[in-house]
Amino acid sequence: MADLIKIKRGLDIPLVGEAEKSIKEAVKSEMYALIPDDFHGVVPKIMVKSGDVVKAGSPLMCDKNRTEVQFVSPVSGTVEAVNRGERRKVLEIVVKSDDKFESVDFGKFDLSKMNADAVKEALLQSGMFPFIKQRPYDIIANPEDTPRDIFVTAFDSAPLAPDFSFVVKGEEKALQAGIDALAKLTSGNVYVGVRPNAGVSLTGCKVVAFEGAHPAGNVGVQIANIAPVNKGEVVWTLSAFDLILIGRLFTTGKVDFTRVITLAGSEVENPVYVKTILGASISSVVSGNVKEATHNQRIISGNVLTGTKVSVSDYLRAYSSQVTIIPEGDDCNEFFGWATPGCGKFSVSRTFGSWLFGKGKKYNIDARLRGGERGIIMSGEYDRVFPMDIYPEFLLKSVIAFDIDKMENLGIYEVAPEDFALCEFVDTSKLPVQQIIRNGLDALMKEMN
Repeated sequence: MADLIKIKRGLDIPLVGEAEKSIKEAVKSEMYALIPDDFHGVVPKIMVKSGDVVKAGSPLMCDKNRTEVQFVSPVSGTVEAVNRGERRKVLEIVVKSDDKFESVDFGKFDLSKMNADAVKEALLQSGMFPFIKQRPYDIIANPEDTPRDIFVTAFDSAPLAPDFSFVVKGEEKALQAGIDALAKLTSGNVYVGVRPNAGVSLTGCKVVAFEGAHPAGNVGVQIANIAPVNKGEVVWTLSAFDLILIGRLFTTGKVDFTRVITLAGSEVENPVYVKTILGASISSVVSGNVKEATHNQRIISGNVLTGTKVSVSDYLRAYSSQVTIIPEGDDCNEFFGWATPGCGKFSVSRTFGSWLFGKGKKYNIDARLRGGERGIIMSGEYDRVFPMDIYPEFLLKSVIAFDIDKMENLGIYEVAPEDFALCEFVDTSKLPVQQIIRNGLDALMKEMN
């Protein structure tokens, strides 16, 4: 029986538009893209040119600083373009699918006979390694490291996130193969965080159940409650959605970037689970299932707290397990703004009478900031939704001041920007909290290296 940890602080944002538990095939996408910005800290070195023929698993780019870390094509076809922006920054590598979905054959794997180096080499050659991140710094793991432990989060507690116990049906073999592969990479433990009664049976790892509101599903919260990261230690992390892709490699010898995601939100006609391929065009995912626009809409690759704003001409991002569509809200002009009383408005601080309806009420929340940024860090606001044994208010101040000693003492090595998403949501000063933490981690990494 899995150990149970109860998360007492946090916040579930009750949004309209939860996906119905049925799966439909996405419209076939003609174009797929690899987007370097999905992989924070990577300096892309392009390995293909326009017109090159590729298969799923063929390398498209690598990291200039660690050339063994490769990023591969999600489908077979022809490289359509390498699009660049200012100062020749690589924006995306676009592949035109040939609809054959042929994959590079990496051979048969027998995990029982493979050591850590062999597993690591397979992950690097196949382009699966970038799905593994590390703490500290929340970047792609360094393949030269041996992690103290590896943490897998097998549920997502973010608003409108997919139910992993539903998505994993039929993928149990791949998930177990992924666990077996990870166990080769650490001398410590592989921990898997699940919801109570998740119904996922795994061996070769330690299963820990988490009960509570978001961010209980964040791997950072799970690490903090199981075995916190201290200075000088390195742990690796990944989502079980990504672990399934790794498991497919070791069970079939080929890469398969197929993923079941949720198409959810108040602007979706029929919220549902969609079977697609990472890197597919957003238009193929949302086709025919978006409400007729009487106002502007925001499409997000990911969840409303940490996802990336995209358009229908963009592509599904590498780590996304959902696409969310909500009203933009830029055409709203409310009389007295936030001061207008209303029972249809969500409020953490009970500013509106809607809290009297209880936790069962769902809200149609748009993307407005509802205020302007102020240079004030409000005392006590973050603590109500931040469940880690860290003082978020003081950590944020130390990051802004870049006081390394205080940052270390206050737990900077344990956190990632996503852990502060709720702090940003409840912040009345409208500070870009996640970006502040990201900048602090980058500056600290540069200083330490």
